[in-house]
Amino acid sequence: MNINFASDNAAPVCPELMAALATENNGPRLGYGNDDTTRRMEDAFRTLFGCDLKAYPVATGTAANVLGLATMTPPYGSIYCHSGSHIQEDECGAPEFYSGGAKLALLDGDNGKIYPDTLSNALLSAGKGVVHHVQPAAISLTQITESGTVYTPEEVSKIGNIAKEHGLGLHMDGARFANAIASLNCHPADVTWKAGVDVLSFGGTKNGAMSVEAVIFFDMEKAVEFEFRRKRGAHLFSKQRYLSAQLEAYLENQLWLKLASQANAMARRLAEGLIKMTSFQPEFPVEGNIVFVHLTEELVSQLEQAGFLFYVMGTRDQAKVRLVTSWNTTTDDVDQFLNIVSA
Repeated sequence: MNINFASDNAAPVCPELMAALATENNGPRLGYGNDDTTRRMEDAFRTLFGCDLKAYPVATGTAANVLGLATMTPPYGSIYCHSGSHIQEDECGAPEFYSGGAKLALLDGDNGKIYPDTLSNALLSAGKGVVHHVQPAAISLTQITESGTVYTPEEVSKIGNIAKEHGLGLHMDGARFANAIASLNCHPADVTWKAGVDVLSFGGTKNGAMSVEAVIFFDMEKAVEFEFRRKRGAHLFSKQRYLSAQLEAYLENQLWLKLASQANAMARRLAEGLIKMTSFQPEFPVEGNIVFVHLTEELVSQLEQAGFLFYVMGTRDQAKVRLVTSWNTTTDDVDQFLNIVSA
């Protein structure tokens, strides 16, 4: 038995998207996005967000984040992000590379979030207009955060107002955007363009897709530059229709939300089971599909021997364990884990 709580990246492709790929494979199409599937996909995003926009499929979350950020940030600019954000911890310097040398300005905040006061204070001392200083250019929010928490529309809007006040772009790393919307139960527009977000990385791979993310431009003036950066960055796919087909099927009949809702429900079940045991309280509020909990070395070994896969952070004798549920996680998967912890 192998039950994977290590990452939602480990989950298989959901059947609906695999079927869409098979359908798309029936006959030739024009290349480089000049196909009907790509046009329909972009129209589906316009309908979803209720506004005009540009939507570009790429194959990885890293590409979505860094190519989007590069359109907002000059080489002498800085990107304000949480110190534990994905672009800081897990992108191997790609934001700096693709922007031509921009600097990440790191901000601390509880539960993986940037707080407006912290951001405002940092910007006041940033030396805007001073030639000796890196110039503030963009803010990046991770939604959901690396702590598994969710920014509300009100929280994003406050940061969006600060971005507007200082003339900065606002980017959202939405690798788990579906989990955030399923948790918030709000309209996607309320936590994006209506709250001041200019560019969104709209995730698919962690939520049932084979390998696709979309870069959504609400600030469409930046989209023209993105097209050149995408080509130069090797993410203009000749057979783009296979990426677009996944996104079209992903949005159809709110499949993206159904998949994320299942993952979120399993995380809540896992957290509620741990809370009932009193000794194993999640470290952060469980608002998406990620649970952090401290387990003993003995329990970690027992779970691993039983076939559970997960990440252990820190030393095993004081292990902080990250548990990530997926669209295909079942109640039986969760209950087996809880049974071992409670034994």
